[in-house]
Amino acid sequence: MSKSFTVAIQKEDDWYVAKCLENSVASQGKTMDEATDNLYEALSLYYEDEVLPVIFPQTYVTTMQVAF
Repeated sequence: MSKSFTVAIQKEDDWYVAKCLENSVASQGKTMDEATDNLYEALSLYYEDEVLPVIFPQTYVTTMQVAF
């Protein structure tokens, strides 16, 4: 079984942090590929003994500019 997840990746200092928006599972790596590979492993372990819900709520991702 497979499921698609929404992932946000941000660079923090020398690391890339990848976070799944549906469940807040996160991982990091020195490259974006390493961060996403590590997140894939973390998600696999997170759901190892779980039954995935049939439907996740739809997630919308956008950016917002705030002046201060």
